[in-house]
Amino acid sequence: MRRLDVIDRALFHRVAAAHRPFGTGSPAGVWLRRLSRAADHGMLWFGTAAVLGAVGGRAGRRAALRGVSSLVLASTAANIAAKQLTRRPRPPLGPVPVPRRLLRQPVTTSFPSGHSASAAAFATAVAIESPAAAALVAPAALAVGASRVYTGAHHPGDVLAGFALGSALAVLTLRWWPRASHLRPAAGPPRRPAPALPGGAGLCVVVNSGSGSGALSADDPEETAAALRALLPRAEVGLCGPDDDLPALLTEAADRAAAAGGALGVCGGDGSVNLAAGLAVERNLPLAVFPGGTLNHFALDLGIHGIEATAAAVTAGHACGVDLGLAADDTERRHFLNTFSLGVYPELVRLREEFEDRLGKWPALALATARVLTTAEPVTVRAGGRERRLWLLFAGNGVYDPPGFAPTHRSGLADGLLDVRVVDGGRPFARTRLAAAFLSGTLARSRVYHAARIRALDLDALGDAERIAVDGESVPAAGALRLAKAPRALTVYRPEAR
Repeated sequence: MRRLDVIDRALFHRVAAAHRPFGTGSPAGVWLRRLSRAADHGMLWFGTAAVLGAVGGRAGRRAALRGVSSLVLASTAANIAAKQLTRRPRPPLGPVPVPRRLLRQPVTTSFPSGHSASAAAFATAVAIESPAAAALVAPAALAVGASRVYTGAHHPGDVLAGFALGSALAVLTLRWWPRASHLRPAAGPPRRPAPALPGGAGLCVVVNSGSGSGALSADDPEETAAALRALLPRAEVGLCGPDDDLPALLTEAADRAAAAGGALGVCGGDGSVNLAAGLAVERNLPLAVFPGGTLNHFALDLGIHGIEATAAAVTAGHACGVDLGLAADDTERRHFLNTFSLGVYPELVRLREEFEDRLGKWPALALATARVLTTAEPVTVRAGGRERRLWLLFAGNGVYDPPGFAPTHRSGLADGLLDVRVVDGGRPFARTRLAAAFLSGTLARSRVYHAARIRALDLDALGDAERIAVDGESVPAAGALRLAKAPRALTVYRPEAR
């Protein structure tokens, strides 16, 4: 180790003394200094994530989300855990020309480089989801690492260690969040009769322009509507604009579809699909789901990766029955197609929505996540006559994979089960223990984590849990709560299994 330290310091001095091609005052040198500042607090990568989310299509949005998640993990591991363990001093600034130095010198210890860990984590995560985007991001990540040595903030070894740590943590996310290409469609129940609608005759579709970008590369709601009309020329396709009332438009479309003996269609994200599903069940209509949101969890679990797949299923009359999850409190009975939660997640959703108008979706999500991780407190609920403090209660409509804290996809859509996962907030150092178990992949054996597959769950009182989340939408709640299932309550068009 001592020899490595000597080599590391010698390399640092050589870089400090170098004049070409990154000498003091050179364009490349000025660019490196600015790049180092731009990467402070991960701002460069949060901005890149926002661009990927806005223009990169579905792969770009997944890359942005995995990138931000990996960055948060890497920054936490490097700046809070590793630096405290190693406590290596920063390199001496004497050999570094003054114009190269940062205006504000770092005050933390040196090993590993937090900037490099964040850069590598983000770039590796992007590469997992979108190699094309990674070809643009990776050079910037390498340059950020180089800039930390150039400005005298780190030894070369600090940067290499940061790269290794960040890349490893990004790859580790595959343990609980598989690549989209590795996800298999959920196993469908036996086929259910549904009308074949040649050319979309009798189908009434609402395209929600307020959803995240969806299946088409153009990511333009009007172009999506035009593409649907081309695929299903006899269908009625309407566009819900920013100032329109989506529930009202869906209700009108459902009424027209019922009168025609056809089907209700929706193009939007999981929240839009949730609204349409309730109307379809009320009117005994089959539902056609055209992916048009940010993540499209329900559509992907159905095996629908584009609007063409749904159009083909509608034309041929291929459909199945899927379960609905039910969440009933003292004020309302709600349903969910994907997930229910209470605890920190509804608060994260509320904060994201609060910041979204000013910052955009992805920066808002990053800021909300950081706020929740640092300020959130467990909620107190009553179940079985006992008060319990919970960080999170998650219930999936069907069994989710993989096991652990971040379920991503389902192996079945009509199994009659709720996949319940709880993070206990009543034990000492619960947040720290949860984070350690999450990072180490031992969450299933942690005493702060519990999981069960059941048909119903009753909470006697929600206590100070003022909000719940159904299919990613945060809503108020109060009183007692019952979670249950309505087996195969919804008929939905689905591509025929091969």
